[in-house]
Order: sequence, then structure tokens, then C-alpha cells
Amino acid sequence: MSNPSWLKNAMIYNVYPQSFYDTNGDGIGDLKGVEEKLDYIQGLGCNIIWMNPIFVSPFRDAGYDVTDFYTVAPRYGTNEDLRRLCAKAKERGMHIVLDLVAGHTSLECEWFQRSAEYDPNEFSHRYVWTDSVGDLGDGTFINGYSDRDGSYMKNYYYCQPALNYGFANPDPNKSWQRPVDDPHCIATQEALLDVMDHWTKHGVDGFRVDMAFSLVKYDCEEKETIKLWQKMSAKFKETHPDCLLISEWSYPERALAAGFDVDFLIHFNLKCFTTLFRHEKGRNDRLDWVGPSYFRKEGEGDFSLFYEDFIDQLNKTKGLGYVSVPTGTHDLPRVAWERDEEDLRVIQTFIYTMPGIPLIYYGDEIGMRYLEGLRSVEGGYRRTGARSPMQWKAGKNFGFSTADTTYIPCDPSPDAPTVEAQERDPDSLLNHVKTMTALRRAHPALQEDGEFEVLGGSYPAVYERRAGDERIRVIINPSVREYTLDIPQPQEIYVSRNVEVNGTKATVKGCGYLVFRV
Repeated sequence: MSNPSWLKNAMIYNVYPQSFYDTNGDGIGDLKGVEEKLDYIQGLGCNIIWMNPIFVSPFRDAGYDVTDFYTVAPRYGTNEDLRRLCAKAKERGMHIVLDLVAGHTSLECEWFQRSAEYDPNEFSHRYVWTDSVGDLGDGTFINGYSDRDGSYMKNYYYCQPALNYGFANPDPNKSWQRPVDDPHCIATQEALLDVMDHWTKHGVDGFRVDMAFSLVKYDCEEKETIKLWQKMSAKFKETHPDCLLISEWSYPERALAAGFDVDFLIHFNLKCFTTLFRHEKGRNDRLDWVGPSYFRKEGEGDFSLFYEDFIDQLNKTKGLGYVSVPTGTHDLPRVAWERDEEDLRVIQTFIYTMPGIPLIYYGDEIGMRYLEGLRSVEGGYRRTGARSPMQWKAGKNFGFSTADTTYIPCDPSPDAPTVEAQERDPDSLLNHVKTMTALRRAHPALQEDGEFEVLGGSYPAVYERRAGDERIRVIINPSVREYTLDIPQPQEIYVSRNVEVNGTKATVKGCGYLVFRV
């Protein structure tokens, strides 16, 4: 399988739809709001919009608990609104990618309600149920839900029952552990493919698959899950060869081997992303051992912890698809947390000079802050502070909504950043992002397929990007310390801040960066 033809030189903008732009004054963002802001997103240099779930849901987990895979949730609009959004995006050469929750549904989903019935029916094995309420398996099972004598497996929260794609090594003494090729498990695969086909007919150009690694159960090395996705992605792309498949796997060599086009490096499996942007207060216990973040003024991080894994993944996935290093996601504290604008400039310079597909989490382009201590909204808990309304302009609700109350509170800070103010300031973070995306688009060496070689892995980090005869060197110094480096004579300096160049010497001051042609 080949990647979509339009994926070359791509950049992704992640819209959290309920927090992006509200056009009907109910305090919740909607699809018409995304449509109204298409020109803004395109102006950032992004041609792909990934939206978090928009389907009917009780929103116990922000829409990642789907009730009806075939209908847009009324708070966002209608199926026709989505069709129009896709058409308007295509007019601009842009593409809409939906979030697909493949591993589970909500408790209210008709599929699950039918499966929970006492009498056997076609949905009885659509989910993972044990044969008795007394069998709680490995502890991820919930019992006592209905008259059915069995316990259902949860995929994340209690309200997200696991769809049944089978088990990697079924226990012969547990009849409910079915193999992947069981007819009931195949029916689940077909149901998912039908959902995907439904939305492509509305003009959707791809899917980001939530918890893509979670489908086959007790699959320690995910080998059976990889085989399953190879089968499903091949079948999907037979009829939709130019559609994009993005995974939430955080293990590119597995995800891209499974048939995905892009995999994000975030908070699972590999230490790469956590090494870059880790927050001490919001640590991920699974990866706590990786040490301090590289992108902090203290300068105590270790860039090699990132690039050794990153280069390894690049080499193992070459020709299969792309690795993406995002600024953040709805599941993580915002990258601006405990950082100032100087820090963020260095990070954005890094993001847009790396191989793969860059991703901007909405609001990161203006340095929106992580709001600590917010009451949990829609199952967000600590994540709620990274999901606050987009800050468009000064005034009521930062122009996000005319409602008296927004579903998540806005940033109360008097100096909260806004798009309007930063668009007026040529030296703003927003305009720096636009400079970097334009630079990337103009130079093949900086794009996804450009070669990548690390030349200095401490402070500052030094790496080179190459394509054909073009060589571009990048120097980034997130620390407050000053360094003097020997460099090749720059043929042209593209971007520079807090750096003095004198012939073949460069003095890189704190939070400095330099991008130049060799």
C-alpha cells in the first residue's frame, strides 16, 4: 500500500471541536465554527485537520464513548454540516480527518445494549463478556450490569466496554476468549469498516484511530493486533486508496507495519516525546525514568534520549509512512505549562525542522496555557486544563462564544494570549510559527522525507537536514547558558534568534536558535 498522494509536505492541525469556536451561543464549539476558521488554519500552513470525536455520545469521556457511529452529535451540528465542512476544506486543498474510536463504545450504544440482553442475539459476542459474573478475568471486567450472566471488559473507563476483536492466545478453558478469526470477531471488524466507509461518502479523507494498539486482547507484543490492522487497512484502502490512516500507537515501527500512514510519538511505549516536553507535575508514571525534559531553561535534559529512539524508528519505518512529533494533544498538559514565549519559540523551531509530519494542537501556536486545578469536565480530570476554549480575541470568552458560561472555563489570566493580538505583532509566537511553516514548505530538506543527522546531541542540539543538493543546519539551545560553536560558513541564514554569527563562529545565547543553508 502507498501513502495518500496529498500527504507530501503535509502539516496537521488538531481541532478539539467543543473548544474551538461556538457559532450558536451554547458555550460549546461546533462544526460551523470549524468551517468559519478554515482560512485561519490554512494560514498557519496546515492542510490536514484532525478533529477529536464528533459522534453521538453521553460525553463521559469527551466523546470517546460513542453511542452512534453514524450520526454527528447534535451539539456539533448535523451530518450535512460535516459534509459541507469537508467540501469547503477540499476547495482550499485541505483534508478533514475524523477521530475513530475502534476499541470500544459507550454503554448506551445499541450494540452494547443488545449484547447485554439475557437472550442470545447477533450482538451477544460483539463485546468481550465472560461466561459468569463471578469471572472478573484480569480485573478489567465489570459485573452486575444487566441480567446477562457475565462480566464485560472495559477498554479504558468503566463506561467504555471493549469491542470483541478476539484474543491473541485464547485460553482453551475460557470459551469466551475467542480467536481473532472467530466469525463474531470478524463481524466486529466488518462493522468498523462499514463506519469508515460511511464517513468517506460524506467527504472525510481519513481517520485517526484512538487506542489502535488495544484491539486484540492479551497481545503482549501486539503481533496479532498488527496482523489485524494489516488486514483491515488493506481492505479499507482497496476502495479508498487516497484516504489517510493515523494511529494512536506511539510505536511507529508497529503502527506503520500495520498499515497506518502516520503514528504520533506521544505518551505511550517509547520515551521520545516524554524526554522532550515532560512536565514534572504531570509526569507519566510509565515513563518516569527518562529524566528531565530537554526543553527547559535548566538545561538538565539529554537530547540523545530522544534522537536515539527517533532515528531508530525512522530507519525501521522508511518507505512505510511517517512519524509525527506533535506540540501536544488533548491528553497531555499543554507544552506552554511552566514555559515562557522564549521557550516556546525554540520548541516551535524544533518541531518544524524535524522529519515526519508536524502537528499543532489548537492554541499551541499562540502559547495557550495549561489551566491547573480545573474541575474535571467530560472525564478530562487532569487533562481538562489542556482543553479550555480557544482564545481568538480580547473580550467575552476570548471570542470563542457569546454564551454566559462556557462548558470549560476560559483562561482567567489578564495577559492570556490571543490570536488577534499576535496577528498584529510581527514578533509574536504565532507569526514565528507561520514563518517556520512557510520555511518548511519552501525547502525539501526540511520536509518529511529529508534526511536527518544529529551532529551534536547535548546543549545546544545540532542537526542537519538534507535533500538532493540542499543542506540545512539547525542549532537549538533551550537552556539559559551561552555556547560558542564552530560552524560551516552560512550561505544563507533563514531564521535566527539570540545568536551572533561571525564567519565560522556562532555564539548561541540562552533560548537561541539558528537555521541556515550550508
